[in-house]
Amino acid sequence: MLKIIFTTLMLIPTTLLLKPKTLYTTTTSYAFLLALMSMTYMEPKSNTHLYLDHVSAPLFTLSYWLLPLTIIASQNALKKEPVQRQRTLLATLTLLQTTIALTFTASNLTLMYIMFEATLIPTLIIITRWGQQAERLTAGTYFMLYTLTTSMPLLMTTLSLNNMSNTPTLFMQTTQPLGQLTELLLWLGCLTAFLAKMPIYGLHLWLPKAHVEAPIAGSMVLAAILLKLGGYGIIRMTQTLPTMKTDTFLPFIVLALWGATLANLTCLQQTDLKSLIAYSSISHMGLVISAIMIQTQWSLSGTMALMIAHGFTSSALFCLANTSYERTKTRIMILTRGLHNILPMMTTWWLLINLMNIATPPSMNFTGELLIASSLFNWCPTTIIMFGLSMLITASYSLHMFLSTQMNPPLSNTPIQPTHSREHLLMLLHTLPLMLISLKPELVI
Repeated sequence: MLKIIFTTLMLIPTTLLLKPKTLYTTTTSYAFLLALMSMTYMEPKSNTHLYLDHVSAPLFTLSYWLLPLTIIASQNALKKEPVQRQRTLLATLTLLQTTIALTFTASNLTLMYIMFEATLIPTLIIITRWGQQAERLTAGTYFMLYTLTTSMPLLMTTLSLNNMSNTPTLFMQTTQPLGQLTELLLWLGCLTAFLAKMPIYGLHLWLPKAHVEAPIAGSMVLAAILLKLGGYGIIRMTQTLPTMKTDTFLPFIVLALWGATLANLTCLQQTDLKSLIAYSSISHMGLVISAIMIQTQWSLSGTMALMIAHGFTSSALFCLANTSYERTKTRIMILTRGLHNILPMMTTWWLLINLMNIATPPSMNFTGELLIASSLFNWCPTTIIMFGLSMLITASYSLHMFLSTQMNPPLSNTPIQPTHSREHLLMLLHTLPLMLISLKPELVI
């Protein structure tokens, strides 16, 4: 386990010392090597301090798979920058990857908390230093305020759990019996931090801002991995904390499902492409939250499947939004219309990824949503109303996004450069794993 962590850390001096000419080729191939190494951990192995099980192994591999993809995606945007800034961004991305890997492999509650919070710093640097608009500082402030405020209760919970047990691992049992109020407070302390990270509707305002202002690499990591840290944290806490009746989580389940529907409705009125994709992430995470809270085996399987599928899909959508942004220099959907006539191959990718986003079979998203839907309906048949509404609106905003960016005659007559094979490779590396995992879903379920 340590060998992959050390290998990742050594990528930082590598990026800082390479010759400018070989910077991208070497770092990308090194990152792909790491991605291949991480695949050996899909069959979980454990050692005493860092350990993987069937929950963390798929997320761990996903985070490593996305590292080379973020480097490939940000290549075009970074070309115009001075070499020093290019090196710094690559080093920051590697540092972020290391903290994420340590969060997923921590078997100790305290280490998990520290690393969960440490992911904030590289993300904040990426958003504020390489963001696109002047609003990026506001986005960074929002991001810090939401995540730091909600993580204070988590720190208190971690410390009190460490005091209560002799062995502060993730599978510890508290030595003394707890009162009902104490149990409730411990749960609330954990849930606030993880639900703000997911984010649940109501604590979600930092996400669209952070996504819109972040550079492409930041958006990809945020959507694909950092949102999953919340879900991973809740699953871990259900193993650690005293078991609660599902009725206790009823307000959260209702809020998550309504939030998913409301976020979908918000998607319908977005004009900004990146903002729309960010809100669609909130709605998918709403389903994930409600499934985790039910705590049945089917719902947890669905959670894992949907988290992995959403990781690939949303990252791919941000890559597509970035390809059109790099050519038209705007993210407003009406201004980027008519791309079908100019870049027909990209339209194919748009269609494919949009179909995955609305969970059409046989994609992995469909597997996840099917499992979540069956466990939700089994738990309470009324959820079919909110779930059905959510699915309908998801289909309509995805269609709206596809039609408004691809169809109609283009607005401007400015020459647009054709797509690069680099971009097609990027999309292929997003969709291929998704297709392959859907053939063998027990890898992630």
